[in-house]
Amino acid sequence: MIREIVKIDEDICNGCGDCIPNCHEGALQIIDGKARLINDLLCDGLGACIGYCPMGAISIEKRETEPYNETKVMEIMVEKGKNTVIAHLQHLKDHDEIAFMQEGIQYLKKHAKNLLFDAYEVIQSIHNYKKNTPATNLVKNNCVNNESIQFAAEKMSVNIPHINQTSGQSQLRHWPIQLHLINPQAQHFQNADILIAADCVAFSLGNFHDTYLKGKSLAIACPKLDSNIDVYIHKLTEIIDYANIHTLTAMIMEVPCCKGLLQIVRKAVAQAQKKIPIHLIVIGIKGNIIDEKWIETSSS
Repeated sequence: MIREIVKIDEDICNGCGDCIPNCHEGALQIIDGKARLINDLLCDGLGACIGYCPMGAISIEKRETEPYNETKVMEIMVEKGKNTVIAHLQHLKDHDEIAFMQEGIQYLKKHAKNLLFDAYEVIQSIHNYKKNTPATNLVKNNCVNNESIQFAAEKMSVNIPHINQTSGQSQLRHWPIQLHLINPQAQHFQNADILIAADCVAFSLGNFHDTYLKGKSLAIACPKLDSNIDVYIHKLTEIIDYANIHTLTAMIMEVPCCKGLLQIVRKAVAQAQKKIPIHLIVIGIKGNIIDEKWIETSSS
């Protein structure tokens, strides 16, 4: 499978920083006077940053998809210098990719004698680095930031004048959730139970969070209004093959257009090397369960 990812021509880049606020994943930073992609794990390939580069230094290249390999990434990062390595490892820590961060640290220890900077100084700075609080990072430059964030669901109080009550507990454990924006190799999809839901489902079903979302990682999509459906199939296929998920539940509405989401899921499962059954739940427009069943998929 082919994946699209940002490429920066550092010979052209003038370090102006216009691209930085427009990287929804927070994977671009200005380091040593140049824009650097510090984490291609979180690059969604949408290319929102391209139109803001006055020098034309940013492009999208297509690469053959393979499982994320932190060791290979570190080989590239160390060539770009100490500050890029620090930014990369901090970014992993911010987004709870702790296993990858530890792998990067082990790489530094193993190759410390051959590096052009003090590896142990970098390691110490990462140990001392305090994660950015996700709540303070969800809004950046007056627009929604779609960095991959994993968090624990917590009960929240409603703080509105004349209203004194506690809201139901959200079971959402990560961000983003829109299928175009998710990163299939993010940690919260690893060994998880996945729920792919049509956009209208959560609005139609009163007990969506407690009964259906609890304990699952979520992706949402609308097969009628969304574009680039092939990207959806590609991302779901990648999740199935590389995240080693346990189950895949598809929740759709009873309306005819919503059946397109089931077809997307079927195609992804058919293309994936790992074969898993699909748990289908169909919701009525009045919020009732019309159908619920497991759909077996072929192993061929």
